[in-house]
Amino acid sequence: MTNQMTVALVLASSWFLAVPLAHAQAAASKDTQTVSEQDIKLMRQDIRSQKKQLVAANLTLTDAEATKFWPVYDQYSVETTKLGDQRYALIKEYAQSFGSLTDDQAQSLIKRNLALDEAAVQLRIKYVPIISAVLPGQKTATFFQIDRRIAMLIDLQLASGVPLVQEQH
Repeated sequence: MTNQMTVALVLASSWFLAVPLAHAQAAASKDTQTVSEQDIKLMRQDIRSQKKQLVAANLTLTDAEATKFWPVYDQYSVETTKLGDQRYALIKEYAQSFGSLTDDQAQSLIKRNLALDEAAVQLRIKYVPIISAVLPGQKTATFFQIDRRIAMLIDLQLASGVPLVQEQH
């Protein structure tokens, strides 16, 4: 991948992830400034669009391959969005209980977060043969490299933007 793609990914993920950070910080400080659900929805749509553009710019497809690949990609994107919805709900729950999180709530958040990580891996495993059916092996590998790099950048931004659990005394 080019440096240009890396810069675009960082910028896109930073913008996307500012929303959960804003929620967590607002909950932590009881600040009155909030981001609306509609704003979040629009930002998430934009990041999905940018992700698709990055895949298109870095995955060289013939016309025949593109005709077969993009509908599969769109289906994959719908399923990854559902996982993103669940992760966003988990972050919102954490933000709402920030500063008053019980041990049981913390354990529940850990388990559900790990389950979402596992679901993301299982989704990729599910789609390897599906994408392999429409693209040659090297292009399938390239797609999953791009997809995973984007996901890792988002995960890194997300992890750095969500405050650590504060132990209550």
